[in-house]
Amino acid sequence: MPRRDKLSRAEQKARRPTQILDAAFEEFVAKGFSATRLEDIADRVGVTKGTIYVYFETKEELFSEMIRHISNPIEELLRDSMDLTGSCVGRLQNLLTLLYERVSDDRHTRELVRLVISEGMRFPPVVAHHHDELIEPLFNLTQALLDEGVATGEFRDAPAALAPVVVGPLMALMVETLIFGHHRDGDVPRYIRAHIDLVMNGLVATRS
Repeated sequence: MPRRDKLSRAEQKARRPTQILDAAFEEFVAKGFSATRLEDIADRVGVTKGTIYVYFETKEELFSEMIRHISNPIEELLRDSMDLTGSCVGRLQNLLTLLYERVSDDRHTRELVRLVISEGMRFPPVVAHHHDELIEPLFNLTQALLDEGVATGEFRDAPAALAPVVVGPLMALMVETLIFGHHRDGDVPRYIRAHIDLVMNGLVATRS
């Protein structure tokens, strides 16, 4: 069968929105919302500015959809974390490990945090969506696991709403990487081990 190197017109059209969103991500990250021009996004894709308006009516809509587009790694993480099995102690360790593997070194997720921080005042609905669809479910999942561990006696009785404290060091590492890049001092694997060790030693119930 002869190899087909070129995409059909229909295939190109189907891929166009994703191509535009990927290009928009690079431009918004590099320049911020105000300085980003639709012409530059179009140039990255190899289309005209008018083509962008076929799929996105305004620059604001494009930005909002781009944020949702690059949130996929976190959404996949939330889905996969539901499949964790075993004891509460083991599941919490695996959840934290999964968070670091999927999130901490993912450029798209780090830049998503940067954009939410830098452009959040301009786009309150985007920030609300980010929190309600991504952050809050992660906290709820973690808190439910902590509560289950307390109920089964695996974790000592801990203050309510502990999930943000447990997940906090991961977010701190992401912000530090955003500020200093990979030139930061420190051993990231050791940081991760220290975080998990601190959480486990602070939470696991002592057997008498």
